[in-house]
Amino acid sequence: MSPLQGPRRFLPKIAMLGSLVIVLGLLALVTVRSNRPASISGALARGLTPDAPRFVLPRLDAEGTIDLAALRGKVVVVNFWASWCPPCRLEAPALEATWQRYRDRGVVVVGINVQDLVPEAMRFLKETRTTYPVVRDRDIATYRAYGVVALPETFFIDRDGRIVEKFRGGVSDPQKWCEAVERALARP
Repeated sequence: MSPLQGPRRFLPKIAMLGSLVIVLGLLALVTVRSNRPASISGALARGLTPDAPRFVLPRLDAEGTIDLAALRGKVVVVNFWASWCPPCRLEAPALEATWQRYRDRGVVVVGINVQDLVPEAMRFLKETRTTYPVVRDRDIATYRAYGVVALPETFFIDRDGRIVEKFRGGVSDPQKWCEAVERALARP
């Protein structure tokens, strides 16, 4: 055996070990990232009420921004949506009805538009006759902070800024919206 054959026979093992380290590193990264967004869902499943991630986002439907912290003291319903999302369109009337019914009782509905083009989003608002405030999450940082998995997704935030409930997927039954808002209003 020549002196070079000894180290060469380890090359396949070194390459395999290097590949394994890369794969394990990627798995660790995916696990850490996927566990972070799941923290809100996990906390709610354990009966906890996590703090709502703060956002300051530009309004889509008017000038200015909406700062979640400025809404402290009110119940806030945060709905993530996009114009291309059929369930978003189906639940829009129930969400608007909730806004109309509860806005005089200190409830604010905020729509957060994501992964959308502005003209299409504006057309959606006009077609669905949406009157509650709507903001745009251009870089989907808020979407990620809330751990949104698919659209639509809605979060109910109590007066203290804590998430008390969420709906994953479209909910077109106005009664379910009202019940969730009533539970949030009933919290001390």
